[in-house]
Amino acid sequence: MEYVCTNCAKKRPVDPALWRCPDCGAIFNLAERRAFSVEAIEKGRSSIWRYPRSIAVPEGAVPVSMGEGMTPLVPAAFGGKAIHFKLEYLAPSGSFKDRGTSVVVTALRALGVTRAADDSSGNAGASFAAYAAHAGLRAEVFAPAHASPAKLAQIEVFGATLHRIEGPRAKTTEALEAAAQGGLVYASHAWLPFTLEGTKTVAYEIWEQLDRRASPDGAPDVFVCPIGQGSLFLGAYRGFKDLLAAGLIRKLPRFIGVQSTGCPPIVEAARQGLDRAAQIEPQPSVAEGIMLVRPLRDREILQAIRETGGCAVAVPDAETLQARKELARIGLYVEPTSAVVGAALRKLSLEGTIVAALTGSGLKASA
Repeated sequence: MEYVCTNCAKKRPVDPALWRCPDCGAIFNLAERRAFSVEAIEKGRSSIWRYPRSIAVPEGAVPVSMGEGMTPLVPAAFGGKAIHFKLEYLAPSGSFKDRGTSVVVTALRALGVTRAADDSSGNAGASFAAYAAHAGLRAEVFAPAHASPAKLAQIEVFGATLHRIEGPRAKTTEALEAAAQGGLVYASHAWLPFTLEGTKTVAYEIWEQLDRRASPDGAPDVFVCPIGQGSLFLGAYRGFKDLLAAGLIRKLPRFIGVQSTGCPPIVEAARQGLDRAAQIEPQPSVAEGIMLVRPLRDREILQAIRETGGCAVAVPDAETLQARKELARIGLYVEPTSAVVGAALRKLSLEGTIVAALTGSGLKASA
């Protein structure tokens, strides 16, 4: 199994010590891409591992799973529109991150790793701590000191060593990158391409769940999702591309990415016609999980938006908090980072079958 650099295109064997290209510093993809097959679905499994032949992992890997995936797809009226909400916050650790973490930890264990670390504003760290505990790995998590106390407590309750880093979100990544230079395995949910092998399954599930009842070929017309690093957004994009390549859908959904007005690098890049994230000065926001100034896969995020005829929209905190209340009134309790989707649905004129991802539980929020 090999990595391929997204910049210089050099291939290297998958190695736990490698998390970015040593020649040019760019992010890796997996050189192997597996096709989607209806015949290969293991319908007796209610997790992402119902698609085992479509998920690339090291040879002989045994899935580390706690039932992540196959989250409900709930139809509801919201903002004057008929929406299908994908309840990713009902994952084992309370966020969509479990999809990618399951595959990352599966790969790490297959590669013989016993101790590893991730950096996170909360949800990814909690997910990594949970799955590492389940797999018998020793986990360390580097997180901003100002992150949600509920998320930090969740990380620690799973037995992970928590490093609280003062300062902006970027300082957390810098601290872990420095530790990785000393030999600590950096199991980054953002850098490691195994993450997208897990998150792409959200598209497969949506296709199964719509099942031609709400859409002629089982694909939505619109997919709406928050963007921080963009792992769920890009996973869904790759998953729907797989379905298109298999001849199972006729077109890709329009991809709508949502950010906070406090940190909208993708929104600004799309507005300015840039190929990389725009340089912005972040401001505080209640949507802490998407406060990323430079998503690592910014080029692919922008490509997905443009290829699908989608867009990126930024919403202010006041609208996010109002949307959070309105979502709760229809039984959907999410954290503010997820509620940006509700605020965007109120802003945008959308038609057809709309699927919106609600990514993190309201139980994780500070208030």
